[in-house]
Amino acid sequence: MTSQSGSGVPSSGTAAPRAARRGQNRQAAEIDVDEARKAFFLMVGFIGLIWVLQIANWADHYGLDGSYGILPRSIGHLPDIFTAPFLHFSWDHIEGNSGPLFVFGLLAAYRGVVKFLGATLIIAISSGMAVWLFQGTSELTVGASGLIFGYFGYVLTRGILERNLIDALAAVVIGLSYAYILTVAVPGAHGVSWIGHLGGLVGGIASGWIFRTRRPSRPGRRAARPPAGPGPGTSSQELQVSQGHPRADLYKELDDMGL
Repeated sequence: MTSQSGSGVPSSGTAAPRAARRGQNRQAAEIDVDEARKAFFLMVGFIGLIWVLQIANWADHYGLDGSYGILPRSIGHLPDIFTAPFLHFSWDHIEGNSGPLFVFGLLAAYRGVVKFLGATLIIAISSGMAVWLFQGTSELTVGASGLIFGYFGYVLTRGILERNLIDALAAVVIGLSYAYILTVAVPGAHGVSWIGHLGGLVGGIASGWIFRTRRPSRPGRRAARPPAGPGPGTSSQELQVSQGHPRADLYKELDDMGL
């Protein structure tokens, strides 16, 4: 309903702006639901893929680990930083990673699948390069743990930078729920690449900053400029000339003549 003025002409009212806002909110909600649906099926496919590869790896007596795992400072194994996250050493290894990988991956992807894919690429590079550069010689490394730590850092950083309390709290709460994965990030943990975890976390934090939502800056207020000269209608008497001015007498005579 719209109100009317006394003259019978409908006023601008607030119905149209409210309807527009409701339409925008509905569209944003539909986009969020669509992205969440994409994120869910993406992570289901991701988990399904690593389990299929685990079956093939097990059938091959884990030969895929040696062929496509990360071997530090080996030029031939440098491209394997992109394949190692999909492989695991045992059934216990993949079972321990699947739960947190799905949860953190879903949190990372539901606000934008394209950004999630970009973050995944950065995390894989940062985690894999950390292992390739700093891991002990001849220590073969595979597993999705670097991605898990990266997604954790990505969600937490995104929530802080975008002031999204839900994302930040979700990352902390779920991180505490999977607190056991944090214990393997401590240097010296046996059989665990804490360097890869740390590299993934750094990549996730960087991704959260790179792919943050940038808010439009508010235009600054401009100070009103004083008029450059006398406005129209200003009489000549308002133009004051000091006594020491060389043309003071000429101005006085012109003023007396009405000019």
